[in-house]
Amino acid sequence: MKVLVLDDVELNNVLMAEALKGVPECTPVAFTSPDKALAYLTESAAEVGVAMVDFEMPRMNGIEFIRAARKLDGFAHVPVVMVTSSDQRSLRREALEAGATDFVGKPFDPVEIRARVGNLLALNQARVSEADRAAWLSREVAAAVAVIEARERELVERLVRAIEHRDTDTGEHVWRVAQYAKLMAEELGCEPDWCRQLGLASTMHDIGKIAVPDSILLKQGPLTPEERVLISRHAERGYEILKESSSDLIRLAADIAVSHHERWDGGGYPNGLARTDIPLAGRIVAVADVFDALTSDRPYKKAWPVRTARQYLVENAGTQFDPACVDAFLASWPKVLRIAAHEAPPRAA
Repeated sequence: MKVLVLDDVELNNVLMAEALKGVPECTPVAFTSPDKALAYLTESAAEVGVAMVDFEMPRMNGIEFIRAARKLDGFAHVPVVMVTSSDQRSLRREALEAGATDFVGKPFDPVEIRARVGNLLALNQARVSEADRAAWLSREVAAAVAVIEARERELVERLVRAIEHRDTDTGEHVWRVAQYAKLMAEELGCEPDWCRQLGLASTMHDIGKIAVPDSILLKQGPLTPEERVLISRHAERGYEILKESSSDLIRLAADIAVSHHERWDGGGYPNGLARTDIPLAGRIVAVADVFDALTSDRPYKKAWPVRTARQYLVENAGTQFDPACVDAFLASWPKVLRIAAHEAPPRAA
């Protein structure tokens, strides 16, 4: 490990280098110019284990040097020993505030120098080793999380495939709903990780339809009041399927499943929630789900033109939909049109 030695008097640097010879694995790098020492640290701060800095130097004293050095990448935690003949408490306090770690008096004792530098080098090496271990642990955690997330994505895809066997339009529908939901969440300023989770969780918003009979799910024409009651139960059934999971993603999907048919004015189902009592994820997916349903062919209706569906959202903002979610949807309109014009991308086998 290198020890930076800075003193404007060359002889002092020679004496310091001589004193450091007894420190194991220590290579002194001496400078008489603070500017050159800073230039060296700019390129090689990671190689320096300790810095020995004189206080009294022309143009830039030791305290000023420490302040400048502490701003450099990789030098914030390197021990710095100030070498000074002054014992003024105010000077030492100022040096500590600037980032000095320790002090050595002039003329210095070579035995003291070796002991202090040896201890500080060991301390710095322990810090570096701990930082390396923390970085390794961070990489390991990230890798483990990636595996868990991949498994969760596979679980979600398989659940959605189960619904697709009941309704051939579902695959395209859930893909578009996911894209719309992410757009709105991003426009609302939600955290990027949450936006991604929302997009994936939203694909399970109709998971409860797996319990709806084909005679109702695929019926040509309007539903009877009794059939509407039966199909409306898919929100609660979806929640029952997904609730109480240990996965944040699945719990988010459960919230969406049970709340995406609630209305801003309290007239929705299954719980009659209103305004912000409805989870944000449910309020977002409500807009995405209705817009895509309106602009898609269904067994009971033909697709609406996108501008007609847009007008429906505008007219029902503040009653059926959260106005902020509608505003976020419309703010992303060019992207909405691109999504609406494309089917879901092909799924990997």
